[in-house]
Amino acid sequence: MDMTKKGSKGTIGILTGGGDVPGLNPAIRAVTIRAMREGFNVIGLRRGWAGIVNVIRDKKFDNSENYTELSYVVVNKAARTGGTFLHSSRTRPSSMSKSEVPDHLRESYNEDVNDLTPEVMKNLEWLGIDYLIAIGGDDTLSYAEHLFKQGFKVMAIPKTMDNDVPGTDYCIGFSTCVTRTINMANNLRTAAGSHERFMVLEVFGRYAGFTAMLPTMAGAADRCVIPEHKFNVERLTELMTEDRFNNPSKYSIVLVSEGAMIEGESEMTYSSQEKDAYGHAKLGGIGDKVSDAIKNISPKFNNGRKINVINQKLGYLVRTGNPDAIDSIVPMAFGTLALDLILKGIHGRLIVLKNGRYDHVPIEVISQYKKVVNVEKYYNLDRMRPFYKNFEMLPLFIMTSEG
Repeated sequence: MDMTKKGSKGTIGILTGGGDVPGLNPAIRAVTIRAMREGFNVIGLRRGWAGIVNVIRDKKFDNSENYTELSYVVVNKAARTGGTFLHSSRTRPSSMSKSEVPDHLRESYNEDVNDLTPEVMKNLEWLGIDYLIAIGGDDTLSYAEHLFKQGFKVMAIPKTMDNDVPGTDYCIGFSTCVTRTINMANNLRTAAGSHERFMVLEVFGRYAGFTAMLPTMAGAADRCVIPEHKFNVERLTELMTEDRFNNPSKYSIVLVSEGAMIEGESEMTYSSQEKDAYGHAKLGGIGDKVSDAIKNISPKFNNGRKINVINQKLGYLVRTGNPDAIDSIVPMAFGTLALDLILKGIHGRLIVLKNGRYDHVPIEVISQYKKVVNVEKYYNLDRMRPFYKNFEMLPLFIMTSEG
């Protein structure tokens, strides 16, 4: 099936995968409008990689659940909202369990784990897609890299509120996440102060602590603990007791990354052992652990008196709603740059923001290393908070892709 139209330069496919963040719809809008102005048709693939896997190559079949043709009207309206109107999933076509394989393919793919990449390639060809733009985190984009190595023309745009895609200083969703975290921490202060308590706020961040570090730098919390370094909970209690004593309102706040681990633990804290297509079990509960621990340890540093705790998991509240200014502007620039490159015949690139400049790097960088906080450079291990020094010539959000 060839969906290109007479006189068109071709067809561009676009998809969003992984967790939703504010800024995805502005990115879809930017790609679509620029592409259409340049003479391309645009197809939105639904539910991340799941949509292209589930396509049935039959003109008579209703594939509207798997893809949709995009237009000015559709993307303009959607761009004002958060989330992704194309929807998302954590599907990985190269390693699909037997239960995930679409019904019409189960006869051909019946192993416990199946690689459906051949079907993806056939479906992209059947749809007449010449270039594919994938928007996602390192998991989603690792499969985009895989497709590129199979010979398909792919562009990658980094998205994740954890800000941990390698090669770029900034990922779509991070600014809104930090903005929400600061705002919520400041709102919750009134309860912590009124009751003279500790406050523990659990935030996202599986392997990287950027979402805890930046709000703490901005003054939203007194301390933060991050996945990059196991922490001593007794020392944390001592510091928070000190912060509380020095605060006229008699409270203190710590931001806890969901991937943080207490000294002596061998693994992160999981809310479920069920794993997604990329091998990740759902995190959650480290905030509860920290809350119980500091409450029970607090008498040691508070003249024998226990200090109560307000424990709040910010969770999806920081990734929902409309994008802030940065997550409206950066996606527009990322999408437009992707089209700039396609018009030059360039593909196999990751669109990035480095040192305040929009740029692009080889898509292979996605799998070359993990982007995490440079603890030695940015995190004071003893004081359990960021360093506040040597900011000259650093980018907007301080910590770079190179650490």
